[in-house]
Amino acid sequence: MTVTTARRLRELLAGPDLVRAPGAYDGITARLIEQAGFPAVYMTGAGTSAAHGFPDYGLLTLTEMVDNAALIARAVSVPVISDADTGYGNELNVTRAVREFEARGVAAIHIEDQVSPKRCGHLDGKEVVAEAEFVSKIRAAIAARRDPDFVIIARTDANGVLGFEAAVSRANAALAAGADMIFLEAPRTLEEVAATPRRVNGPCLLNVVPGGRTPNRRRSRRWASAWPSIRAPVSAR
Repeated sequence: MTVTTARRLRELLAGPDLVRAPGAYDGITARLIEQAGFPAVYMTGAGTSAAHGFPDYGLLTLTEMVDNAALIARAVSVPVISDADTGYGNELNVTRAVREFEARGVAAIHIEDQVSPKRCGHLDGKEVVAEAEFVSKIRAAIAARRDPDFVIIARTDANGVLGFEAAVSRANAALAAGADMIFLEAPRTLEEVAATPRRVNGPCLLNVVPGGRTPNRRRSRRWASAWPSIRAPVSAR
């Protein structure tokens, strides 16, 4: 039986170590990541927007994002995780988004709780939808996938809008709705970084952006001790 990249990603996430997935925005950057020995690639929405000549303000369409994800997935043999923004609309749009990315050989996507059009998670001025609407989109994503190994990551940007407690609440609600992993965007302190895997009731993703809101402490003992066995892709986006 053919092993899909989604299955390979799940096997990686089931292991004891962090899964580091640097951000790529085209085929050559994805190939460089694979050749450097990383086990997965993360298609960055910010990088994809910049490669198209736009700021990360949610200006690209589902079609443009899916086309770029397909190109990256063809260029490498490792699993590709893709930014799927807000799902590009309501639950029906989310359903189509999941099936389009899945059909292109992508192993996982993240769907976030910002209003549309969204903006980079490390910028000010973000707005988020109601928790119930976010959870409804995650349920739609889970129901839409045809391959049960396809990974649905629920991203919340509530930390920068409503605070850390609200972000944790949304994260746990998304997990209860069936999300495979949580992407709590932009923890602002090492204390929030350390608290995330303790407070969230499932696998977590940490997004490390040079110059972004989250402290970059790759050599910090506090950072390492906080995330010793969390199954988390780390995206340098």
